[in-house]
Amino acid sequence: MTLEIFAALVTFAFVTAVTPGPNNVMLMASGVNYGFRRTIPHMAGVALGHALMVFLVGVGLMGAFIGYPPLQLALQVVSVLYMIWLAWKIATALPPSAVQVEGRPLTFLQAAAFQWVNPKAWIMSLAAVSVYAPEREMVAVAWVALGFLSVGWLTTVIWTTLGLSLRRLLNRPSWLRAFNYTMAALLVLSLVPVLTTG
Repeated sequence: MTLEIFAALVTFAFVTAVTPGPNNVMLMASGVNYGFRRTIPHMAGVALGHALMVFLVGVGLMGAFIGYPPLQLALQVVSVLYMIWLAWKIATALPPSAVQVEGRPLTFLQAAAFQWVNPKAWIMSLAAVSVYAPEREMVAVAWVALGFLSVGWLTTVIWTTLGLSLRRLLNRPSWLRAFNYTMAALLVLSLVPVLTTG
């Protein structure tokens, strides 16, 4: 892969990763409700988990999902149910003072596993492999995964920091509750493409 193609890949990865989607909604909500430090495992799980997903999709899983429609349907059903549960968790999050005692953000493994039921992560992975590693050779696929990994940490920091900034503004419980309801609604709305295609 040439330097010019890798630069184009990194640009693609950054633009697709930084735009609003389930991961970013959840990271912003976690920044608001739990703070930056407690969200670090969640951030790492998103960045590393998605890069691993891109690699695995490229070296074989892409063909399985394209060639076996029941597998696609099963993924859609699991995605919808899990994201609705996460939306409920965000909507019912406790205020930061209570969260310090009782609540906790997603763990590294939970965030990494979430990539497999995140419709945007699938779209990004399939598109990147199709465009930047169309022959699905392992070295090319590894470069695509590296491209996503190189920007994944940055986009997670951006969205968590945005949440942390909002945390200072949401010091009233009613404002925080309204924010959490809005984030939960946005997470559910992100399912619309899954439910209206296929």
